[in-house]
Amino acid sequence: MRVALSVALAATATALGACSATSPDSGGGPPEPSEQGITLYSGRIPSAIGGAIDMYEAKADRDVQVRFGDTGDLAATLVEEGDNSPADVFFAQEPGAIGAVAARGLLAKLPRDVLDRVPPQYRDPEGGWVGITGRARCIAYGPDVSRSELPPSPLDLTGARWKGRVGWSPASDSLQQYVTALRLRYGDDVASDWLEGMVANDAVDYPDNVAIRDAIANGEIEVGLINHYYVAQAIAAEGPDYPVSVYFPPAGLGSLLLLASAGVLQSSDRKEEAFDFLRSLLSPESQRYFTSSSKEYPLAEGVKPDPTLTVPLSGIPAPRGNLNDITQIQATIELMQDAGAL
Repeated sequence: MRVALSVALAATATALGACSATSPDSGGGPPEPSEQGITLYSGRIPSAIGGAIDMYEAKADRDVQVRFGDTGDLAATLVEEGDNSPADVFFAQEPGAIGAVAARGLLAKLPRDVLDRVPPQYRDPEGGWVGITGRARCIAYGPDVSRSELPPSPLDLTGARWKGRVGWSPASDSLQQYVTALRLRYGDDVASDWLEGMVANDAVDYPDNVAIRDAIANGEIEVGLINHYYVAQAIAAEGPDYPVSVYFPPAGLGSLLLLASAGVLQSSDRKEEAFDFLRSLLSPESQRYFTSSSKEYPLAEGVKPDPTLTVPLSGIPAPRGNLNDITQIQATIELMQDAGAL
């Protein structure tokens, strides 16, 4: 896993150039900010966060310097830089990365008003980070599968009916977070049995969620384990006839919610600005931007999800146990390797 291996092995971080969220050649948009402001290390790609940065810059009249990169690489960079990091805010795509940074004591405690903008299950009990948006695990399926055929849990995809017809991505952070949640909820034996069963049932390995979604659309496989918003984005782009649907399994953590989270660096000398940036990310305007553009679940209290997200947030379980504990993720990697999934 990129997060676990990058941080645990203290790998040399990928050199990433600082860049703004938008290009001056893009045309239109808000006026250029008058002052330089905070530095953001973002594991979210520009298209996923750029609009929210623009909104903050326009309100604060300050330019956010953004270093985009893989979440795990950025976490490794922060650990390597320590107190000398130029970063003020870290926005992590996956839970494990921000947990690794928090475990090194590198995150400042967030103000109560920031933490209280989301329910307790979506924030760090120690106050170091707060969830911004959520991505739910689901089973995606094609037109050759009826909804009534789908199992109540991903754990049932090891059955003979699904042999060679299921896509998954063991190398992806999101599946590894799911396996971590399985271990924490049901124990290592259950997680190991499921992984071995999937391997024995010829689950088809893909590099990422997008590849799984596209393989279903192309008829290569019938179902796949992915995050919900990949299908929602495809439907928004290609229309309601897009040949992939989503199903939120009610059992076996099949609709587990994974958080994209942000925290402020303890070493920052712009903490008040950084706290304001997090307030902006959790504002109704930014939360509506996230859910309308990326089809993710908004986590701030009182903000409704995009109408295409028909399953309410309350119907999607948050994980029990600490998915942000890097030692748990390392144990998951070892379990998946022993089961032949990696």
